Amino acid sequence: MELKKIARDVWAELEEIGDLAALEKFRVKYLGKKGAITSLLRSMGNMAKEERPIFGKAVNDLSKQVEERILLREAELKEKARLFQLKKETLDVTLPGRKAILGHRHPIKQVMEEIETIFLNMGYTIAEGFEVEDDYHNFEALNIPKDHPSRDMQDTFWIDTDVLIRTHTSSVQSRVMEKQNPPVRIIAPGRVYRCDDDVTHSPMFHQVEGLVIDQGITFGDLKWTLTIFLKTLFGEEREVRFRPSYFPFTEPSCEVDVSCFACGGVGCRLCKHTGWIEILGSGLVHPNVLRNVGYNPMEVSGFAFGLGIERIAMLRYGIDDIRLFFESDMRFLRQF
Repeated sequence: MELKKIARDVWAELEEIGDLAALEKFRVKYLGKKGAITSLLRSMGNMAKEERPIFGKAVNDLSKQVEERILLREAELKEKARLFQLKKETLDVTLPGRKAILGHRHPIKQVMEEIETIFLNMGYTIAEGFEVEDDYHNFEALNIPKDHPSRDMQDTFWIDTDVLIRTHTSSVQSRVMEKQNPPVRIIAPGRVYRCDDDVTHSPMFHQVEGLVIDQGITFGDLKWTLTIFLKTLFGEEREVRFRPSYFPFTEPSCEVDVSCFACGGVGCRLCKHTGWIEILGSGLVHPNVLRNVGYNPMEVSGFAFGLGIERIAMLRYGIDDIRLFFESDMRFLRQF
């Protein structure tokens, strides 16, 4: 009687199964090690000897029939799932293909690589240094002692009283000069950090600083180098001018301007109606800087310069908010 009841339950349940997971549970329920049909065989020990063969054959026949029906049901469910998936993922092979979106270099990286290429073609080498720097190489070696007012201009991120995140890549220059005898001809591109954040300033930005040290280097060499660089970068039609300025690590020092890209020097909103746009700072290396790294200022001289990459990119592409470079907005980045 129990066998007949189990058989009725088996066929009734099997017809109700609608997915493969339920089918597997059904298989375990009846054919597993502790399944209902398997348990019937274990109960044969309590039966009379002459009844065992007949009962055993009936249980085995039911087990075989259930196995076969499970396999058929599994095939049916798999085919049903396949047809559903095909219907869900209908593909019209006559539609035109979609163009793959290719990545490209960030506008800051593009400008940096262009500047690097110009100076590499002029015989410079690229030097790199630490972003976490000590006070000596970031300030004191560059003629900026602890009580110097220009430290206030740097808005420095201090880690402790002697360790900071570099405020300029000039720290690379001081380390290179300590290890290398003249001649030196390097550029130092990289990230720098200052406590400043608005539409034209960022807490993290990029600089390229250059340094040349050799015998007989003059201000004329500085003017020639930067004029060639700026005309190569912005076009031969650009005019270049040098204005006196002050930096603690150069003497004499100067700011360098180029004629306005928008108005050609006539005067407009971009150049604040002056006709000129400030591009970089430069000057002859201060004798104290040479002494600090073990050079004799009576034997060698040199010049240094530095420019902000973001400023160049903003001027080139007409961008009025530096924060756009760091927001990862694809609508902005795809324009470059």
